[in-house]
Amino acid sequence: MQELQRRKERAKLLEYKPYPKQRRFHEVGGAHEVGVDCPPGCHGGPHRERMLMGANQSGKTWCGGAEAAFHLTGLYPDDWTGRRFVGSTRGWIGCDTFPNVRDGAQRVLIGEPKLESAWGSGLIPGHLIVGSARATGAPDLLDYVLVRHASGGVSSAAFKSYDQGRKRWQGETLDWVWFDEEPPEEIYTEGLTRTNATGGMVWLTFTPLQGMSREVNQFIADTGGLR
Repeated sequence: MQELQRRKERAKLLEYKPYPKQRRFHEVGGAHEVGVDCPPGCHGGPHRERMLMGANQSGKTWCGGAEAAFHLTGLYPDDWTGRRFVGSTRGWIGCDTFPNVRDGAQRVLIGEPKLESAWGSGLIPGHLIVGSARATGAPDLLDYVLVRHASGGVSSAAFKSYDQGRKRWQGETLDWVWFDEEPPEEIYTEGLTRTNATGGMVWLTFTPLQGMSREVNQFIADTGGLR
C-alpha cells in the first residue's frame, strides 16, 4: 500500500483533469484553426500569448504548471488540444521573488521544496527528473531542472525572479516562458522576445493585484474583452 501511494504521488500529471476554463486556456495555444481539422470544443489558435486571471486558490498555478510539465515531458493526454512540441523543450518559469517561485511553481512541478525526499512528487513525474541544481537566491530553491522527454531528449526549465532585473532575462532562446504572477512590462517583453526565434509562446497565471495594468489592458484590447 505504501508503494502504491508513492507511485500515485509521482504520477499527478497523468491525473490532471482541467475544468472548462482551464481547458480553454490550454487549447487556445494549440495549432488548430476553427473549422480546419478542429477537435470538438476547440476555440481556435495558435495564440503565442495567453493569460489566465482568477481569484486566489482557483487553480491558476496548477493549470500553468500542468502545461509546463506536458511540454517538458511530452506526455500529452490523448484529448490534449493545446500546443504540442514534438521534441524536448527549453523554458523559463518566473515569479516576482525567488521565495515565491520556490513556494509556487517549483512546489507544484517538483514537490515540497523543504523536503528533498518529496522532490519528484509534483506534476513532473519523479522518474523523469534526470538532473537539477540548487540556486542561491533562497533556501531550497532550484536553479534549473532537467527532464526526460518522451522523444528521448532532455528538456530544461530554469526558475527565475522578476526582481533579478531585465538583464537577467536576456540572452537565451526558448520554446516557452511561464509567468506565475504578473511581471513588470519590461520583464514580460524580454520573456516574449526569448521565444521569437522558435515561434514559441508565453503564458501568464495570476490574480490581478495590480488592477487594470497596461498588460491586462493590452490583453483585453487584443481579444475584445475578457473571456
